Amino acid sequence: MVQHVLVAPDKFKGSLTAAEVAARVSAGLGVPTVELPVADGGDGTVDAAVACGFDRITIEVTGPTGERIPASYAWQPAGTAVVELAEASGLRRLPGDREPLTATSYGTGELIADAVRRGAKRVVLGLGGSACTDGGAGMAQALGARLLDAGGDDLPRGGAALKELARIDLSGFLNVSGVEFVVASDVDNPLLGPHGAAAVYGPQKGATPDDVKTLEAALARLAAVATATHGLMGAVEHDDVVRAMGVAGAPGAGAAGGVGFAALAFLHAEIRPGIDYLLDLLGFGELVEGARLVITGEGSLDGQSLRGKAPVGVAQAAARAGVPVVAVCGRRTLTDAELKAAGIEAAYALTDLEPDPARCMAEAGPLLERLATRLAADRHLEGNG
Repeated sequence: MVQHVLVAPDKFKGSLTAAEVAARVSAGLGVPTVELPVADGGDGTVDAAVACGFDRITIEVTGPTGERIPASYAWQPAGTAVVELAEASGLRRLPGDREPLTATSYGTGELIADAVRRGAKRVVLGLGGSACTDGGAGMAQALGARLLDAGGDDLPRGGAALKELARIDLSGFLNVSGVEFVVASDVDNPLLGPHGAAAVYGPQKGATPDDVKTLEAALARLAAVATATHGLMGAVEHDDVVRAMGVAGAPGAGAAGGVGFAALAFLHAEIRPGIDYLLDLLGFGELVEGARLVITGEGSLDGQSLRGKAPVGVAQAAARAGVPVVAVCGRRTLTDAELKAAGIEAAYALTDLEPDPARCMAEAGPLLERLATRLAADRHLEGNG
């Protein structure tokens, strides 16, 4: 019996989608393969689900700075929707400069609302690549929450406006009873404090030190009001030191600029490790059975890869099935010892063939096929194995 090679890569950001990486690797190997593009909850999660048989639903939503944009989620007729925050509220959706104080997650809420109205029984929310630090307030507003100031007026969108929050009215909130919400994320940051959404991720979204202070105070206000008015466990105290407790202090509450907090507080979501959950959803366990080798990868194999990124998640899942793993990548900074500790026997980088990073990006597809051919020769993949 001919054993297959399971090709399960993430995207090469800026060059190839995960599906394109899988196709190029398969073409270069020249042996029977099964292609399973994967993602860890960030950019490319919807594409990976669609490549694995989900339908793509595209609607018009509100982008991070208020413009109307087309955005997609993945839909399985049995009732599972995969919503990727980056599709509607990601940095790649910004029309121009970053807007750390006013960027909103409203469009993500619109995607969720559409899926719920379509009849979703389970919504998987992938968090990563967000443009906003609004604590998920925009998402909640799109789902029907009213965030009101002391005069009873609705707050404008964006994180900074939350400093004026006085009351949250959920009387018009979308009926989500009977819907299971799962947040697929490997971020374990709380909402507040030195390891929180504003302090850690705000600067990546264009926030200055003063902006970070503004956003920290605004997110603390959101957590305090939500705690006081909606019976969330714990509290947020102010005595010059913000203590993130209860839902605000939960690991993952700070994901995607605090969208994790809103998912926990208003959707009662469960946070699950992104790559592990998505591999299960995409059927990795069934496809790895009988495989002789798993090939995974991503654009850059580096220190970040060791923190819950797709290749290491794939390697761990393959190890449980007793199948060896090698990786392909654009470049790598991990040592052989670090790779082996992560369960990856070897890594093949485009820079092994072409040292110029710009050419690697521009010619990633053909180079990847050549790399896969070299990999097949090194691993003696010809024949049945």
